[in-house]
Formats: sequence, structure tokens, C-alpha cells
Amino acid sequence: MADFDEIQFPEIVARGAQGGPERRTEIVELTSGFEERNTPWADSRRKYDVGSGIRHPDHLAAVVAFFEARSGRLRGFRFKDWSDHKSCLPSGNIAPTDQILGAGDGSTTLFQLSKAYSSGGRTWSRTISKPVDGTVVVAIDGTPQGSGWSTDLTTGEITFDVAPASGTITAGFEFDVPCRFDTDIIQTNLTNIRLGEIRAIPIVEVRV
Repeated sequence: MADFDEIQFPEIVARGAQGGPERRTEIVELTSGFEERNTPWADSRRKYDVGSGIRHPDHLAAVVAFFEARSGRLRGFRFKDWSDHKSCLPSGNIAPTDQILGAGDGSTTLFQLSKAYSSGGRTWSRTISKPVDGTVVVAIDGTPQGSGWSTDLTTGEITFDVAPASGTITAGFEFDVPCRFDTDIIQTNLTNIRLGEIRAIPIVEVRV
């Protein structure tokens, strides 16, 4: 994606941001009282308000600089969602067996990082395209692989030097969310910060 900068939004502001996943559901109420539900989206999309993370004039300065360098809504960037940025639970430690990526068949060398969200017998798999450098660990059938593979940090693809002949391919990792600003104007001032009232600064996940 040419209009994407591989740079992370200021972490200290991201830690205080609010937001999470959004789904789009179309509901039609029938004359019988029943309803039909459908969705045009196969995947969810994250939305955040980073204005809530600004607690100091220096935070505001950092966000304004970041906003200007991204040309407002024009360019995408990495965002750390502190509530969901690991292949494991937020309180856990990353392990190479956290997420299943696929199975070795002797010919496939490329595997896409993903994270599964399961509840009540249903699972949604989220493509992870922005892993964090130095955090990815890989295993085959539970055996950690210290070498023989590489990670594309811009796509989240794992490439093996030699295609695994068999076994379950798993991985653990930290990741960022690809986002952009969802506004072309930042309206706030130092008085707002002192009073604890900051205008919303929305950002939204982008497909990459």
C-alpha cells in the first residue's frame, strides 16, 4: 500500500485511547414480527478515539506532528491497541504455539499470520498484517523453529526457506493495527487539556 507509513502512532497516547471492533449488520423486520439479519462485511473494523489519550501539552504536540506528517487522512500508519495487541491474552506471554497458521504439505512455504477469536463454538479468524519487529516466534508441531524462516513486517507473511513436509504451523507475535486518521482537522487547545476535555480525534482501521 503506497500511501501507508510503517511508523507507529505515539504509544503513550494510544494507551489512553478508546475504541474497539465495529461490525455492520443490516436488519429487516418482517410483518410476522421475525427479522432477517445480514452483513455486507466479512470482517470487523476497528475504530478509536485518540483524543481521550491526550493528558499533557506534549502529548498534543506529538499528535499534531504525527497528523501533519501523515497529511491528515491521506496516509495510513500503525496503531497499538493496548487491549488487543498479542497472539495470546493481554496478561499472557507470547508463545510459538499461540495461533495455528496452517499445515505443512511439502510445497507451501508461505503462511499468513492470523489470530482466532472463538466463543460458543464459533470462530472468526483475523488476518494480521502488521506484526511487530522482533516479536514473532514460530513452531512446527510444537517445536520452536529458531531459523529457516523469515517475516514480512509489512504483510504479516511467514516464509520458510524450505517448505515444511508435514506438521501444524503455529506462531506467536505482537501486532499493530493499520489505521488512518478519520478527520482532516484537529480542534483542541491547552485549556481543554487542563480542564480534561479534549475534542474527539478519530482514527479508523484500513485494509492493507
